Amino acid sequence: MRTVAVFPNLMKPETRDILLRIRDFFAKQGARIILPRVRAVEFGMEDCGVDDIENQPADFALSLGGDGTLLGICRRYAENPVPVCGINMGTLGFMADIEQNELESRLQRLCAGDYNIEWRCFLAGFVTKPDGAEHFLGYAINDIVVMKGDPARIISLGLAVNETPLVECKADGFIVASPTGSTAYSLSAGGPIMNPMVKGIVLTPICPHTLNIRPLIIREEDVVHIHLVDMRQSIIVTLDGQETTKIHPDDIVTVKCSDVRAGIIKFADKDYYQTLRTKLWRNC
Repeated sequence: MRTVAVFPNLMKPETRDILLRIRDFFAKQGARIILPRVRAVEFGMEDCGVDDIENQPADFALSLGGDGTLLGICRRYAENPVPVCGINMGTLGFMADIEQNELESRLQRLCAGDYNIEWRCFLAGFVTKPDGAEHFLGYAINDIVVMKGDPARIISLGLAVNETPLVECKADGFIVASPTGSTAYSLSAGGPIMNPMVKGIVLTPICPHTLNIRPLIIREEDVVHIHLVDMRQSIIVTLDGQETTKIHPDDIVTVKCSDVRAGIIKFADKDYYQTLRTKLWRNC
């Protein structure tokens, strides 16, 4: 029996209707859907609830929400890669490949195996302490951002790639983005757009107080190091804008591509550049 994991976003008012359509569709297919137990209770589907869902066998997972919902699900499956398909219930929806008005037809294609899986690089974040001890912060699909802890102050940051110091500057922070994340925070900060299947990392300063630094694309195998120049200041690190860690002034933040990959389900008739055109330039 086919098993499909479903992750509904509580904040979307249309979620219940979409969830019922998904349940009815897979019931007719003789497939089983599973939900995180707490979500199953909230939607009155207790029979579908399971504990520790990310470690349960599943053929694929469905994300009901925006890109943020899908990012969180990918991180949950980081150690047990299950391909995830997004049902767009947000605004832009760069990563989601199913719109609500085409739900059943796309689910039929999923059941038929008529889809591709794009394995996207996870960024891995670490903090190195003054004694050399390294602590793992977590994974991110879009970006790992080092930014000021005090919203009213600019900070002085040093940036190095591998063992080479590149620049020290005053800014609101640095964004280290994957190609997938190039259309997220990095884009808003003036960074370039990268096709998500291109191998590389985007370094984008946030509001730098200088004209001498620009966004930079480096190799996927390069390692990024960011540290505070002025020890009197404070910084935080965010993973996909969803997980936040406060960093001590003498810590060094290291970001690199991980061997772990996230599987994103895509359909052959949905072209990345078509998505760019419709999501970014639809009013042009």
